[in-house]
Amino acid sequence: MSGNFRNRIEQFIREQARPIEKFGHQPRLYALTQQIGKSMTYDDDVVFAATWLHDLGVFTGHRPEDPEALSVWDNTAYAIAKAPQVLSDCEFPMTKQAAVVETIRTHQPSSRPTSLEGEILRDADILEQLGAIGVMRAVCKVGRDTRFPDFTSAATSLRKALAALPAQIHLDVTRTLAQPRIALLQMFLAQLDAESLPALY
Repeated sequence: MSGNFRNRIEQFIREQARPIEKFGHQPRLYALTQQIGKSMTYDDDVVFAATWLHDLGVFTGHRPEDPEALSVWDNTAYAIAKAPQVLSDCEFPMTKQAAVVETIRTHQPSSRPTSLEGEILRDADILEQLGAIGVMRAVCKVGRDTRFPDFTSAATSLRKALAALPAQIHLDVTRTLAQPRIALLQMFLAQLDAESLPALY
């Protein structure tokens, strides 16, 4: 049964994730949750479902295309609203659906998770915004995301992530996993500064 709903959820996201590179975030993120939670006791079905559904509201076709509407778009609220129906369609256990929704609700770095499942997903999502993957995810948005009109805006976003996110990690194991990502991002931004004169644009 577990394999069946997992396969259905993954297939649903495979079909919905646009642009195509958005799909890679989910399997990477789930692998990170496994690393973070390997010595903990938690409901992995809840973490799996929340991991795969938490970004539904950022996919093309789900989010607004109008720049003004997109600038105030709450993609987490959208995912929370849509998740129960997707979970039911995928035959995910009804008794665990509320826990999935709550885990999605608290996945942002600024949130305060109310469960271990929420802490695991939130910490994993922070790791995805650091290191080489964090760089790739920011740069690929340049020119097609209203927040990233140019390389300078992408670099600014990475600097903000480096300044704020490490202190927002909750779990000790995540802090350990974050260290090489933090070091790489520091080195990348320092080298970017050295190479980008007179201007990055």
